[in-house]
Amino acid sequence: MAKKKQNLLKITQVKSAIGYKLKAKKTLAALGLRRMHQTVVKPDTPVIRGMIAVVDYLVNVEEVS
Repeated sequence: MAKKKQNLLKITQVKSAIGYKLKAKKTLAALGLRRMHQTVVKPDTPVIRGMIAVVDYLVNVEEVS
């Protein structure tokens, strides 16, 4: 069976986590974001989407084909 190509998400931190709750800081760290304007590419899964929803005010998300 042929594998289906998985979509990717390009996640960029655009706002500092200073002054926000510990949950937001730990979520950014779990996504692999450590500093402002850092970008990571992650697979588009429900788990990653949920993490993005927690810190949507700190990140920009783009779909990569």
